[in-house]
Amino acid sequence: MLTEYPRFTPEMKKTHTILLPNMLPMHERLMEKVFKSYGYNVKLLTNDGRGVIENGQKFVHNDTCYPAMLVIGQFIDAIKNGGYDPDRVAVLITQTGGGCRASNYIHLLRKGLAKAGYPQVPVLSFNVSGLERDSGFSLTLPMLHRLLYAVLYGDLLMLLRNQTKPYEVNAGESEALCEKWVEKLTSEMEKKVNYRKIKENYRKVIEDFAKIELRKEERIRVGIVGEIFIKYSPLGNNDLENFLIQEGAEPVVPGLTDFCLYCVYNGIIDTELYGINKIKSFFSKIIMKLLLKKQKDVINAIKKNGKFRPNTPFDHTITLAGDYVGMGTKMGEGWLLTAEMIELSEDGVKNIVCAQPFGCLPNHIVGKGMMKPIKEKNPDVNIVAVDYDPSATRINQENRIKLMLANAKKSD
Repeated sequence: MLTEYPRFTPEMKKTHTILLPNMLPMHERLMEKVFKSYGYNVKLLTNDGRGVIENGQKFVHNDTCYPAMLVIGQFIDAIKNGGYDPDRVAVLITQTGGGCRASNYIHLLRKGLAKAGYPQVPVLSFNVSGLERDSGFSLTLPMLHRLLYAVLYGDLLMLLRNQTKPYEVNAGESEALCEKWVEKLTSEMEKKVNYRKIKENYRKVIEDFAKIELRKEERIRVGIVGEIFIKYSPLGNNDLENFLIQEGAEPVVPGLTDFCLYCVYNGIIDTELYGINKIKSFFSKIIMKLLLKKQKDVINAIKKNGKFRPNTPFDHTITLAGDYVGMGTKMGEGWLLTAEMIELSEDGVKNIVCAQPFGCLPNHIVGKGMMKPIKEKNPDVNIVAVDYDPSATRINQENRIKLMLANAKKSD
């Protein structure tokens, strides 16, 4: 077991490239620019393929969850084959601070790097839970403030793309518009935050997407829920969103803002259920109020345009899981995963893919475990659990989804 490990020192800001795993490409490109504006040379990884999985299997214990294998495998594959100098590279990983294995990835990653022959590579922790306090990487309030807008912008672009790409007359127009706005917004992320300008950007982004010429076509809407990495990452879910579009469906994906709000809200729930962390609860309520307002500003901008369906406000999402699972169920995606399935059903999205990664026990409980009670109360909902793990074949995963779509078309 590693007792000593390399620390990221303040001096390394000038000498090291920091690698970022690829979970939400649009969101993280915006985040990448925020980090760079604070002097960190961050690089979002794009390497994929069999080498990522093989390195994950080789240098991570085979009982570890699939997202951990992918994240660690992507880092090691990038250092091996991406032309990075191991003496001038560091890796950045998120820690939620909860009971999920995600909080322990950092120790697995350090061991994996050492086994792969890179014991000198520092591992940085992105967290707001006070973990890894000896790192030279620090999250300041101004940085977190800018990162919040990267999340909000990313959610907006993801929503608009998924509501236009399946119907666009001119193939590739939605992706090109996403690229245009990511480039424009990333250049602005280096500047001082101006919220009036940000809200103006919301309006302009929505108006631009509203100009895309769309076919008048009815498509089955398919929701995507599950463990956060597999839910969002094209690497983890075999590019599920694009597969659904190719199969004649419209993907519907709840935003990352909800997960951020879920993490904050759990600090309030702890006090209500157990009478603990009262100071944390006090500050969580302040943050919650701020985040809800920011989310509703995006929702109102979408409603005002009138052409697109907005996300559900989180203060309504909170009310949805209580009849199915206790609000103290907060390992991994916890009660939020169950609530998102109910939320999708309320919004008319009756077909749902629940992405089940190998080794994620919380996800199996609040995802697959809730399928039966959800269907009992909502008989028109069609949920399919799709397993993602190193041994699962893409063709089997896609065939399960095709069968769900075939059944959905019959019932229309």
